Amino acid sequence: MIPLRRTCKQVAAILIAREDRAITLPDSVALRLHLMACKACPRFERQLLTMRNAMRQWRHYAEDVETDA
Repeated sequence: MIPLRRTCKQVAAILIAREDRAITLPDSVALRLHLMACKACPRFERQLLTMRNAMRQWRHYAEDVETDA
């Protein structure tokens, strides 16, 4: 049996890894369970999403500036 309990440190690593690759089903289930029970980790997840969106906007802005030049 695969343990589904993760620490905040482990969840942070999963959230960061999820940016680059698909995570396993046990990690996905453990992540959901942890995010329902923890106050800090959902905040960290929102911060990661904010950074990802900001980088996406910056990339599009940088591409638009390069094509206009």
